[in-house]
Amino acid sequence: MPAPPTAAAAPSGPPRAVVLVLCACVLVAQAMVAAVNLLIPQLAASSLRPAPGQLLWAVDAYVIVFAALLIPAGALGDRYGRKGALLAGLGLFAAGGALSALADSPAVLIAGRGLCGAGAALIMPATMSVLIHLSAPERRGQALATWTLSAGLGGLAGNVGGGLVGEFLTWRALFWAVVPLGVLLALVVARTVPRTPARADAAVDPLGALLLAGALFAVVYGIIEGPALGWASAPVLCAFGAGAALLAVFTGYALRVARPLLDPRVFASRRLRAGALGIGAAFFGLFALFFVNAQYLQYAKGFSPALTGLAIVPLTVGMVLVPRLGARLQQRTGPRLPAGAGLALIGVGLLLVSTVDAGTPYPVYACYLLILSVGTGLCAPALTLTVVAELPVHQAGLGSGLNTAAREIGAALGVAVVGTVLASRFHGIPRDAAQAAAFTDAMGTALRMVAVVLLAVTVAVVTGYRGGVRPGARSGA
Repeated sequence: MPAPPTAAAAPSGPPRAVVLVLCACVLVAQAMVAAVNLLIPQLAASSLRPAPGQLLWAVDAYVIVFAALLIPAGALGDRYGRKGALLAGLGLFAAGGALSALADSPAVLIAGRGLCGAGAALIMPATMSVLIHLSAPERRGQALATWTLSAGLGGLAGNVGGGLVGEFLTWRALFWAVVPLGVLLALVVARTVPRTPARADAAVDPLGALLLAGALFAVVYGIIEGPALGWASAPVLCAFGAGAALLAVFTGYALRVARPLLDPRVFASRRLRAGALGIGAAFFGLFALFFVNAQYLQYAKGFSPALTGLAIVPLTVGMVLVPRLGARLQQRTGPRLPAGAGLALIGVGLLLVSTVDAGTPYPVYACYLLILSVGTGLCAPALTLTVVAELPVHQAGLGSGLNTAAREIGAALGVAVVGTVLASRFHGIPRDAAQAAAFTDAMGTALRMVAVVLLAVTVAVVTGYRGGVRPGARSGA
């Protein structure tokens, strides 16, 4: 086997084969976020007999571990090499899939899901930072648009694949499929992806990593468990309190040490704050919709699991077709216009979806999903590039970890908020046809509340970009 390639300056961007394999890694990691949601009914009725809380953890363990480890995983890639981090992540991902497929108890399934989440935490920042490193400064917006496209396709693959597995196979088949995929991608990465320079001076900071991961874990745990346990319950309040305390300790510690994992002073940048807030807001809205979308299509519209997966396809069309347009617009006008317009379209799309009921024709509903999709594709590249560009190139892994952490925290908040409002207004069984109208009414109220919050945040994001750097001035930063 020939020696692994080494990264070299490539003004025209990374080779197509490298882009394809990196995007495939992103697609697979992102698909597992969506696919399991469509298997919840099958898991609930399986021989594992999970309790409601265990079922929730089987779904959420992936997201919690993923979100908690993203920033430390990005820093590890910067320090020891992004290719190595990517290969390690694919190995953990495949191992987690095998453990989940072999699970004979809910605890083993949850452990397997958590292991997959740890793998994904290494995969996502490594793929983004390799693309950034191999792209010339003026082409980084297009590279990040490609990365965003892959994440959108991952959502599509997860919904369609999860729906097909839910209807024709068993839940174990989904997890078994992860194993050969992970192994195959690792082999292709080892052969095609060049090594980017490792930075011996990049901060890993074990204590800082532990504090920050613990803070993120506690906050995301509180967000996810809030709807089920109650926002004023002792476990949820303790989780938020622990998260706040750990974050305060991390901040004080990071301000004192010479090379912190994440220097809190980077948040003095209005642009970085605006970018991170915008990313979180976009996924806050999207995942609020994801939480009710499959239930609406299956229970109110009577779609099968497989048809539900296909019916969600319009939600990914704009994510596939629009990111490159958003990146070009960002290069010409700066991030303010595509970020503000894209977030506003997501909010408008949510308001439109909030008006649907069992009698709404599917083509109308599909148009509403398309509006949301276009908004996401328009704003995502500009917001992502803002966060990454505010950090030096040698900290691309850390920047991509911060970017993806904002996505996951926003997603967890979206699910928590819409779930809480839905639970407070609907106390029946969604699959009961006689209660479909009550379900869609409650869904509409929840989505309107999410839309109002998102539109308010959009104003804050646009304001944060005011008076920023001229278009293109920092694209290479």
